[in-house]
Amino acid sequence: MHNVIVTGASRGLGLAIATALAAQGYRVIGVARSASAALTAASRAASDSARGAIEYRACDLAELERIGPFVRDVRAEFGPIYGLVNNAGIGTAGVLGTMRDADIERLIRLNTLSPILMTKYVLRSMMSERQGRIVNISSIVAATGYTGLSVYSATKSSLIGFTRSLAREVGGLGITVNAIAPGFLDTEMTHELTASQRAQIARRSALGRMAEAVDVARSVEFLFGESGRNITGTVLTVDAGNTA
Repeated sequence: MHNVIVTGASRGLGLAIATALAAQGYRVIGVARSASAALTAASRAASDSARGAIEYRACDLAELERIGPFVRDVRAEFGPIYGLVNNAGIGTAGVLGTMRDADIERLIRLNTLSPILMTKYVLRSMMSERQGRIVNISSIVAATGYTGLSVYSATKSSLIGFTRSLAREVGGLGITVNAIAPGFLDTEMTHELTASQRAQIARRSALGRMAEAVDVARSVEFLFGESGRNITGTVLTVDAGNTA
């Protein structure tokens, strides 16, 4: 059973990804600061299905010095790591001119530095096995922009550059590195939007609706599976045609 780390797995998109990968037979190590009732239920359901598994392990990814030891512990407990989904992040909004310095620093630490360090330590396992799949969760705002999300957009843009360069760096070792850029999904991160803003997003989309977390989760499945073996260094947009 291949081991896959999914960060931010306690709710929303991360939970959807963890659930989908477990259903495909992967052992998912779901990372979050604390467990949730939904994650516990998903872990139990995966166990009952006798296909994959979801194992919760706690780690506050904003504490960068903990990431290396955490990955070493996971590898010691479960064995080689086949996949990594860098999903954890925060969507703090704010006009740049009035945004607190501490909030800017927190966004960059969790959305940019944390996934880079997580990837660094997970790569060591993948390199020794000469195989692996890495998916970084970016956002359409990395390319399109959105009022009040300048710093968030910067962090998500950084993941795209990271993805493309790392794909070149490790491709010869049989490791693929891709990014997914979701549109505005119906998750907790978009609940700050007003009903009119959400309706406007849906109207602007080619399909007349917002994408869902399950759509992104299925895209991760595709990239992790045999069909994705020759796809690397790409950005897959899942936004119901919002940027079409």
